[in-house]
Amino acid sequence: MSLRLSGFEISRRHVLGGIAALPILGFALRAGGTLAQEEPVVIPPPTKDLSETGAKATAVLAGGCFWGVQGVFQRVKGVLSAVSGYSGGAANTATYDQTTRGDTGHAETVEITYDPSVITYGKLLQIYFSVAHNPTQLNFQGPDRGTQYRSTIFAVNAEQAEIARDYIDQLDKAGKFSGPIVTTIEDFKAFYPAEAYHQDFLTLNPTWPYIVRNDLPKIAALAELFPDNYRPDPVLVGEAFAS
Repeated sequence: MSLRLSGFEISRRHVLGGIAALPILGFALRAGGTLAQEEPVVIPPPTKDLSETGAKATAVLAGGCFWGVQGVFQRVKGVLSAVSGYSGGAANTATYDQTTRGDTGHAETVEITYDPSVITYGKLLQIYFSVAHNPTQLNFQGPDRGTQYRSTIFAVNAEQAEIARDYIDQLDKAGKFSGPIVTTIEDFKAFYPAEAYHQDFLTLNPTWPYIVRNDLPKIAALAELFPDNYRPDPVLVGEAFAS
């Protein structure tokens, strides 16, 4: 995958390999190809949902570039934290430089910790399918290509997997999308937080062209389609991963 800057293509890995490079080079696009933001899809909530107790629960979702997915869920009421990272591969390959090759098994993933008394797992899935990404794109999202950008729900237990399967079946039967949902359901094994410079990226870089084109429309769609769940002030990772 490459970036196109002033007519030249350079590796996104090289640009993002060190945080010092970011303000110097700026950021045009992650890759060539489709630039238009996918339109959000109005979909019904799941007919089945989890009944959870306790102060915290966890959902682990992958849907393309983790900047936008994290940015969406950081603005959902009831979400206590949303951290960008990697899931699906081994611990020793859980770095950006290795994951971006597309051969590690990892997907760019967001670990969402939420208060189930405020928001349910099913509502998180509704937001995930509706505005956070396009679940009909197999191993890519918009301009980003590779299995590291796959649409995947990492179910942390059997109950989550069942709810996710039922919801995918429900949405496919409803015919709300332009094609079949290709989202996979994988057993959750581990989550590895991404490097500090990836955390809160949307909030910290709202004027970068990639964010403007691909991610800010998701935030606008969240506010429009889910006003009761939207909060304008995101819950940020902050200094937790600054080391």
